[in-house]
Amino acid sequence: MLSPDVIAQLADELAEADRTHSVIPRITARHPDATVEDSYAIQGVWRDRMIADGRRLVGRKIGLTSKAMQQATGITEPDYGVMFDDTVYRSGAEIPVDRFSNVRIEVELAFVLKAPLEGPDRTPDDALAAIDYAVPALEVLNSHIELEGRTIVDTIADNAAYGAMVLGTVHKRPDEIDLRWVPGVLARNGEIEETGVAAGVLGHPATGVAWLANKFHQHGARLEAGEIILAGSFTRPLWVSRGDSVLCDYGPMGVIECRFV
Repeated sequence: MLSPDVIAQLADELAEADRTHSVIPRITARHPDATVEDSYAIQGVWRDRMIADGRRLVGRKIGLTSKAMQQATGITEPDYGVMFDDTVYRSGAEIPVDRFSNVRIEVELAFVLKAPLEGPDRTPDDALAAIDYAVPALEVLNSHIELEGRTIVDTIADNAAYGAMVLGTVHKRPDEIDLRWVPGVLARNGEIEETGVAAGVLGHPATGVAWLANKFHQHGARLEAGEIILAGSFTRPLWVSRGDSVLCDYGPMGVIECRFV
């Protein structure tokens, strides 16, 4: 386990990298014995500092829940991070690329909870019962740690590489649509780059919500009513640059568009 001083120092480095949109050396290169618990401790110190600075927590992201994402990163278990109110965009937004580092896009569903969800032993059915509605979402990845050779310890400490999300306008209750078969057709500058269906996320995107509730229980916490849960990507990440226009067609759940400026 890393000492509290080292955890605080690494949280400071990540906060500065977030402020300056820069990248720091891998934590695991400097501290090869760092554990997953250490990385969540680093993330927690960073999160608390962001809240102390006036940012408002609105939800959680789940990452690395699909085989496509696990193969793309070489990481084999899910992770999670926090989302703040100033990171939420709506379809049609112009997104400043300079806010982020190593900018990529992922295709996901997001869920808004109508009731708390607390582990242990929560199931996908429990998660569905706690969900008010699903909404399509694009996640903007934002990595402040060098990508080459990174492990899940590096990724978790860096708030699970979360940068922002772009929400669609179509809301569906879980009983209105079979969420497993929501498609995603992702295009950059008019050219289709990635396709997938939401069943790619652990067989059902609500499975990730149940996993997160059970994981939170290990830390003495729960998911709260009103929180947005970004359930994990069902496509590989797509690199984007300034000037790129992105469109994702979710079939019965509408279209998301945004442009990076």
